[in-house]
Amino acid sequence: MRTKNMVKSKYLALANRKEAAAAPRGEKLLKRVRRGWMWNQFFLQEEYTGSDYQYIGKLQSDQDHGNGLVKYVLSGEGAGTIFVIDENNGDLHATRRLDREEKAFYILKATVVNKRTGQKLEPETEFIIKLHDINDNEPHFSQEVYTGTVPERSDIGTSVIQVTATDADDGMYGNSAKLVYSISQGHPYFSVDPNTGVIRTALGPGDMDREQRENYQVVIEAKDMAGQRGGLTGTTMVNITLTDVNDNPPRFTQSIYQFRVPESSKSGTPVGRIRAADKDVGKNAEMYFTIVSGDGLDTFDIFTDKATQEGVITVSKPLDYEKKPSYTVEIQVQNTQIDPRFMSAGSKDMATVRIAVEDEDEPPLFDKDSYLMEVKEDAAVGTALGSVSAIDPDGARSIVKYAIDRRTDMDHLFNVHPENGSVFLLKSLDREEAAWHNISVIAIELHNSRQSSHVSVFIHLLDVNDNAPTFATVYETFVCERTKAGQVRIQTVSAVDADEPSAGHKFFFSLAPEGTYRSNFTIRDNGDSTASILTRRASYSRLQQSMYLVPVVITDGDFPMQSSTGTLTVRVCTCDREGNMELCNAQPLSSAPGLSTGALIAILLCAIILLMIVVLFTALKRQRKQEPLIISKEDVRDNVVSYNDEGGGEEDTQAFDIGALRHPQSTAILEESTKQRRDIIPTDTLLYAPYRQHGSCSSGLLMPPVGVPSRDNGDVCEFINQRVLDNDCNPTAPPYDSLATYAYEGAGSVAESLSSLGSMSSEADQDYQYLSDWGPRFRKLADLYGAEDSDFS
Repeated sequence: MRTKNMVKSKYLALANRKEAAAAPRGEKLLKRVRRGWMWNQFFLQEEYTGSDYQYIGKLQSDQDHGNGLVKYVLSGEGAGTIFVIDENNGDLHATRRLDREEKAFYILKATVVNKRTGQKLEPETEFIIKLHDINDNEPHFSQEVYTGTVPERSDIGTSVIQVTATDADDGMYGNSAKLVYSISQGHPYFSVDPNTGVIRTALGPGDMDREQRENYQVVIEAKDMAGQRGGLTGTTMVNITLTDVNDNPPRFTQSIYQFRVPESSKSGTPVGRIRAADKDVGKNAEMYFTIVSGDGLDTFDIFTDKATQEGVITVSKPLDYEKKPSYTVEIQVQNTQIDPRFMSAGSKDMATVRIAVEDEDEPPLFDKDSYLMEVKEDAAVGTALGSVSAIDPDGARSIVKYAIDRRTDMDHLFNVHPENGSVFLLKSLDREEAAWHNISVIAIELHNSRQSSHVSVFIHLLDVNDNAPTFATVYETFVCERTKAGQVRIQTVSAVDADEPSAGHKFFFSLAPEGTYRSNFTIRDNGDSTASILTRRASYSRLQQSMYLVPVVITDGDFPMQSSTGTLTVRVCTCDREGNMELCNAQPLSSAPGLSTGALIAILLCAIILLMIVVLFTALKRQRKQEPLIISKEDVRDNVVSYNDEGGGEEDTQAFDIGALRHPQSTAILEESTKQRRDIIPTDTLLYAPYRQHGSCSSGLLMPPVGVPSRDNGDVCEFINQRVLDNDCNPTAPPYDSLATYAYEGAGSVAESLSSLGSMSSEADQDYQYLSDWGPRFRKLADLYGAEDSDFS
């Protein structure tokens, strides 16, 4: 189809004249460029299958007079590749097959130029080439496989799922993209809306049962051209699953169940499992079991195992084969969740369960869970307290014997008769020591000792008045020297009794008969189990008698009556006008406040121990000092200098030079420069001016060395004294002492000098026989050096 729109020159000339008339005076008229031809668009059908170029249309200009001087030029999308133009006549062609789904239109530009000069004869004009659509694309679904669900027993027309297909063809041109849906597989269960693609159920609730068929495969077609013949078709698969609803009640797999259980089974012991089937799944298949009737309604229980949905029957009460050998119960099962649309509340199932109790050899059974026996504490040995009784519950009725569990009666206070179960005493009892005794009695079958049982026996001792009352505490009091007879109460006393009479304690007080006539005190019973001690004299003398012992008789009110005599200590003291004690005898009152003698002794011992520890610690700290360099007078050496470094032996002349003692004047300058500590720079001057102290040189340490001329004795003595003074007064001197001896052994020695300075340099053999003449101190040395070499070979 070709389209060509030509604009004639006369229309353009008319437009030019109108523009000139409308222009203002004096203003230059703008001339409009004359356009001889223009076009809007061309149409081209897609998917051309011919062998030649596909003709599109013809471009023609008013400047083309047919003389061959005009050349048509094409530019834009696909120009020269997809689209070509005949430069002589303006014919436009497509060089290959085009697909509208890839590109629906192309925008190009065309103009005409002079072949000789190349000058444009017309302005460049834009046009569009549109592709006409043909039905060359089939519909495509958004998914290859769809999955949908719908509850079983749904009503007709219930929506399941919607499928959607698209067509790449032009929906604005013809029916190429108009789709219609249809179902090709899935009849008669489902249907599809032809316009929307919604799949719905096509059968009623009675036909869509999950228990009969759960899964369905439905094939849906989408056809273009509005479903007409010749249209293209696309298909998809839809998998539809019916979901479960609770439309089936549980049913027992059996109508009668039978189980056996030993009679010794404890509470909670499983008896058996029963199963019920439910065609539904998931929560719709959950069920619970109940015992609704039967003679074992209170003896057994049932619960549901959540993992297996089984009913588990358990024992809830003790069983006894001899009393009841079998039970029958009715079990009911139903769903935990009921859907009233499909089931009523009465959708239940019933089953009968028969349980047989198995006989076992049981231990003896006591007629009571525990026994309580009472006996007086003064009961004689052999007295029977009571009896226990047990029988064999089995049909054999074996003979039962009794014994005491000695782990509960370690003192062997009780025993039991092995045949009749009578409990009696083996030893005397005292309620005041233990008011209750708990023992265990064992019942054992005679022919099977492994069958035994225990029972607790609680024995309560009844009180007997067998203890006399005594003072509640040790009473010590005082009386003033001057008082009034019969009026002054010096002490109130009370009593205690280990017995426990049922009516409570009642005590009576009186003076002992031996102290009644000559007593200086009297007693008054207060009637409340207490008594007051009163004076009978107006005055007492501490010098005549400083202490009185008052015997008091205490009697209880129970039967048989018990009494005892307690002694009250009364001291005579000097008191002030208000009756406050000022002075008593040397013996202090035990009742006075303060520390006891034992406490004072303990405190004193602790103080002594602490003092000894402090003294020992102080002594140890004081003893921590360096050992002397010379242990004895016999240990004399040439040079002993402690400078915290190691010397070089006899060849070391830098440690000390003996010439300094012999020529002190020549070394004075050197000594002055080396006597200070090298690690401290002295900042202070000497605190004391040097002075000379002419000490005696008669001591051994200040004598000149052997071989030194006697004229140097004064120089050596002065040198040593000066050195000591310098070290004592100089704050920069080393903080430690130096001990130096100068080849002098001291006076009174029979030996000559041992100094290495005067020893011979020859290594020839020496005669050590002279060591024997030095006395007993050198005997060991003489034995070592005086022996012949052959003695060691």
